[in-house]
Amino acid sequence: MTLTLYNTLTRRQEPFETVEPGKVKMYYCGVTVYDYCHLGHARACIVWDVVRRYLQFIGYQVRYIQNFTDIDDKILNRACVEHSSMEAVADRFIKAYFEDMARLGIKEADEYPRATHTMNGILRLIHQLENKGFAYPADGDVYYPVRKFSEYGKLSGQKLEDLQAGKSDRVNVEDPEYQKKKDPFDFALWKAARPGEPAWESPWGAGRPGWHIECSAMVRDRLGDTIDIHAGGTDLIFPHHENEIAQSEAVTGKPLARYWLHNGMVTVDGQKMSKSLGNFTTIRDLLARGVDPMAVRLFVLTAQYRTPIDFTDEAIAAATNGWHTIKEGLLFGYQYGKKLGWDLGTGDWGLAAEEEFSQSPLPLIPRGGPTFPNPYVERFQETVNNDFNFPGGLTVLFELAKELRRQGNVLVHEGKTETSPDELQRQWQTLVTLAGILGLEAEIETQTYTSNGLSDAEIEAKIQQRQEARIAKNFAESDRIRDELQAEGITLIDSRDGTRWHRN
Repeated sequence: MTLTLYNTLTRRQEPFETVEPGKVKMYYCGVTVYDYCHLGHARACIVWDVVRRYLQFIGYQVRYIQNFTDIDDKILNRACVEHSSMEAVADRFIKAYFEDMARLGIKEADEYPRATHTMNGILRLIHQLENKGFAYPADGDVYYPVRKFSEYGKLSGQKLEDLQAGKSDRVNVEDPEYQKKKDPFDFALWKAARPGEPAWESPWGAGRPGWHIECSAMVRDRLGDTIDIHAGGTDLIFPHHENEIAQSEAVTGKPLARYWLHNGMVTVDGQKMSKSLGNFTTIRDLLARGVDPMAVRLFVLTAQYRTPIDFTDEAIAAATNGWHTIKEGLLFGYQYGKKLGWDLGTGDWGLAAEEEFSQSPLPLIPRGGPTFPNPYVERFQETVNNDFNFPGGLTVLFELAKELRRQGNVLVHEGKTETSPDELQRQWQTLVTLAGILGLEAEIETQTYTSNGLSDAEIEAKIQQRQEARIAKNFAESDRIRDELQAEGITLIDSRDGTRWHRN
């Protein structure tokens, strides 16, 4: 089962082979910190979080870097409006970022470099570009001569001739920046200082870096000349990632990344999400509405990561229902493990998979895969190995969760399960492990480890009260108890042999 990935650079699916065997160097173009994170950010961060978890599970040692763009016109504009500073705005929204991502169960990256903390690397890279003839100064600015890089456009498929035809009507020849450039397609590596803006000293005068050079420098400083995976949204393919390639490869002569992976965008009721349309939803606003963070993760994972995903009330409702099903399966061991005679051990014994997949008294599936045949794990890996097909992997989780729920109902009604306790334990541990890879984790809600607030004993007691009410022909009380249980997610089935029940 070889992992294959769709590479934006080559436009085909390829076997995954790393620069260094057993190790993955991965970089994700993170957020520009001038506002709260929205659903688009949530999708990207969840997708690359799960990619990292899966790579770790199949045995790779992953070094995962995610940057913050903390110098940008949008940040400066917000600071001006708020009578604040660029640093204060960036710090506030970086703090908010970590709060939001923690609620979504996203593991922190190994490092979060900031553009303003990478200034030496940025200046060094611009200087090397200048020495190689790939940068030229112009009145305090420094530009990259796009036409000098013969492979420009190889990532996006854009051709300068086509771009020239479409751009001619939009060029403002009176623009001072346009007048500084030798060619309209040249882009800024360094921008001369403007009054009232933060600036750093450089050989070309005081100023600040362009956006594209920041990521090139941060990748190189943290991960080296060539990395395994460079990830980001499809909106970054051109010009940002195209320009990164031009900058980095002009200096090193080496590929910047072996695999370029891009997640699709989020739409809202079929329209692009934007503030101007009034359909802009932040992560914290969504969660404030009572949406379960795990339902958000599940919503994201139900779509192939490269395709657009449409956010609707119906879609989030479906994801919430799906999460309830998986959650019941995750709680199965806590609810029925002792009744089935499992050796539960002590402490937290596997509700969520550990990063090393090996620290639980009841061992989960070890890193690198199972040590014995496990058809569920094999199907999960075979599916996900096809370009991170997480929607296909979810089908395995739903199959396990639904079977565990069914066996729980059989156990309650008949006193024993159709499947052996050992096999059920194996299925449950498999579900816990696979859910952990996807970052789907349930909280233990009560001491009785039930998924709805009533223990089995409490349910049986209410059924007995209802039976006594029926014998006394107090049908109003009987109906009240039935409705009360129904509100708790418990359905009663009356028959000549008595009353059976199951959790919805």
